Amino acid sequence: MQTTNTQLVLRLDDYKLLTSYLNNWYGNTQVERKSALDLQAELKRARLVDKDEFPSDTVRLNSRVKIKADGREEVMELMLVMPDKADMKERKISVVAPVGAALIGFRKGHRVSWQVPAGKRTFTILEVINE
Repeated sequence: MQTTNTQLVLRLDDYKLLTSYLNNWYGNTQVERKSALDLQAELKRARLVDKDEFPSDTVRLNSRVKIKADGREEVMELMLVMPDKADMKERKISVVAPVGAALIGFRKGHRVSWQVPAGKRTFTILEVINE
């Protein structure tokens, strides 16, 4: 669960796609199932907007994102995708993966915390590219 008090902002089309997908998906592992449940809870509290109102620096499906974990020097660059498009070799991470679920709906500069398999991590969103 994210610890920031910032409200998520989601595009209505992404919200519909994600909720439809999650309502019919049960995950392959316990970690994925927990992450999916946490993501569903986050989606329920999100502010939904149309494409025209969506802030360009906010993480959505197919966003390219640069993040940095607290306490680490490495900057990770990834693309947030639906689970069937995930491919770590191409740095495409599933929105249902713990890090993916943590990022969606947050903006550049936000710090988000999420429980990942290695423990609780806090990430700073350095850059968001939406094409």
